[in-house]
Amino acid sequence: MKKSINPFLYLLLLLLQLLFNSLHLTRSQPPDFGIYACRTTGNFTSTTYQQTLESALNSLPGNVANHGGFYSSSVGTTTATALCRGDLAPEPCESCVKTSIPLIRRNCPNQLEAASWYSDCLVRYSDRKILGVLDTWTSQNLSNTAVVSDVAEFNKALSDLTTGLRSEAAGGDSVRKFASGSVVWGPDSLTIYGVAQCSPDLSRDLCDECLNGTIVGIYDCCNGRVAARVFTPNCYLRYSNEHFLNDGAPPASASSPPSSSGRKRNSSKVIPIVVSIACGFVVLVAIAFWFFVIRAKRKKNVAKRESGNAFSSLLMKENQKHSANLGESGSVEMEIGSVQSLQFDLATIEEATKNFIIENKIGEGGFGPVYKGVLANGVEIAVKRLSKLSGQGSQEFINEVILMAKLQHRNLVRLLGFCLDEDEKLLIYEYVSNKSLDYFLFDRNKSGHLDWPKRYKIIGGIARGMLYLHEDSRLRIIHRDLKVSNILLDHDMNAKISDFGLARIVGVDEIDVNTNRIVGTYGYMAPEYAMHGHFSVKSDVFAFGVVVLEIITGRKSTRFYDQDKPEDLPHFAWKKWTQGTTMEELMDPTLVETCCKDEVLRCINIGLLCVQEDVDARPYMANVLNLLNNYSITLPSPTTPPRYLPKTAASYFSSSMSVPMSTDESLITDVGPR
Repeated sequence: MKKSINPFLYLLLLLLQLLFNSLHLTRSQPPDFGIYACRTTGNFTSTTYQQTLESALNSLPGNVANHGGFYSSSVGTTTATALCRGDLAPEPCESCVKTSIPLIRRNCPNQLEAASWYSDCLVRYSDRKILGVLDTWTSQNLSNTAVVSDVAEFNKALSDLTTGLRSEAAGGDSVRKFASGSVVWGPDSLTIYGVAQCSPDLSRDLCDECLNGTIVGIYDCCNGRVAARVFTPNCYLRYSNEHFLNDGAPPASASSPPSSSGRKRNSSKVIPIVVSIACGFVVLVAIAFWFFVIRAKRKKNVAKRESGNAFSSLLMKENQKHSANLGESGSVEMEIGSVQSLQFDLATIEEATKNFIIENKIGEGGFGPVYKGVLANGVEIAVKRLSKLSGQGSQEFINEVILMAKLQHRNLVRLLGFCLDEDEKLLIYEYVSNKSLDYFLFDRNKSGHLDWPKRYKIIGGIARGMLYLHEDSRLRIIHRDLKVSNILLDHDMNAKISDFGLARIVGVDEIDVNTNRIVGTYGYMAPEYAMHGHFSVKSDVFAFGVVVLEIITGRKSTRFYDQDKPEDLPHFAWKKWTQGTTMEELMDPTLVETCCKDEVLRCINIGLLCVQEDVDARPYMANVLNLLNNYSITLPSPTTPPRYLPKTAASYFSSSMSVPMSTDESLITDVGPR
């Protein structure tokens, strides 16, 4: 009697046939467009680099589909990556990457860094570290020229869609950060389809920031358009009024094992046995996975909860003592909720920094040492370990966590998280490779790295960051400790403002705020704040003016606080300005060959406007940025800066703190006003 085919085998064969048919139906079509960007930071001439680049690029097509749609290849100093759209099947993924490589090589033949985009994939390469790094050096967009009839209603629906996609994509894992969806809008119930995707090497926060930038880019380039796309080196956002999603296509994944060439007579017996063994093996693996991984994860979650509980208790306690500082930002419960996702457990940070070994120490601030670390996903971090002996206490720690959780701007350093565990207070930031501005500015052997174009860019970056704090963020924030050592520089020498432990949230309508607790740094404090405890956005403007003068002169403001030199940097600059010897005696000598005289004089003028004694005469940061960028505006003449601060305040400060005035930079941690 002939044996019937095992139903399980029949079902398996049917599933394989359906899979084959689906793969056949999703066979790739030629990409519908191709765009590229070549970075102008440098070209290569050596054949060695060309060979390593070719090797890295050529390895992408054969591997990207087998690695979840994202693959990176490093050969020598060259890194190349390929990213396929998350709803793309393996075959069209590989085909798209193959098509992209000739595009990037043909149009960027000698550049050290470049990127190319097709509709379904991204290929890029660089001679520097790019994995786990958010790059903003280029952004491309495409859009349909047709415009919707009701732009406001359309934008509201589009905002709901893109916000949801951004959150879902950023919440993906280390293999895939992709989201797709749709939303219905308008009286005719029209549908908008959208996708958002990041390269999975980005952290959750970096992915969120990248996609937020593409959302802003959509409104900048394509407001009201029925379809648009924005591409960056790390992420991608697309929406359209036409369906373009591959709903039935599986994500690119590891290739299946070769199929059997035929069935033997006893296949009906063999297959169930094999399946049974396989199922048993899977169960054993699952048990082992639960035992080793899930239990470890539970331990980490317990540590996170303990850290969160410790933060909650600390916040409650400090809010009772300093409710005015935290009250503007909402209830305590809201503050706790806003930072829950930023908690790190101590074990993770100890592993990243190798238990804070001395080799990983990259700096020492007034509040404690700073260490470099690398998280398990490859993201580089900087960890500020607050010293128990430092002047920064619980209030400043809470202040920085809560404020930085709400702020995102390219000229502010990003806070990735915090840890409050076992008497440790740790703040975890993005790693900024070029240290702080003072590391270069005040060292004659290093100041040459800061030519005038770089210094001018740094001044503009600081101004944009301060404008964001004062006017463009959803909070109005006064930094209160702006100085060159709190300006970090990334690999492209872009300025990033850091250290928000002393910052204060103020009401939008508050012009002037009084405090009984004066904090800040000698040489940067506005006189009305240092003497009377009055601070406002104009206090930050004063500090910005001092920083500008330091950047131009290459001299510390605090170095003038000496009995033999009874004037500070603003007054010294004012004297040279009125004498007409500004350029010769003020400018850093290393700038002679690279400076633009008009730009230098304009920046000195702006710096002196910012340090005027009359608070009302100082410009707002919006005016400062306008004066920096618009040369058609005639600059007003500055009035005199305040008289030398120690002459009127030195005896008071030293008697209040029992600390003599020093030529070194000194931090005022707690001084009461007169």
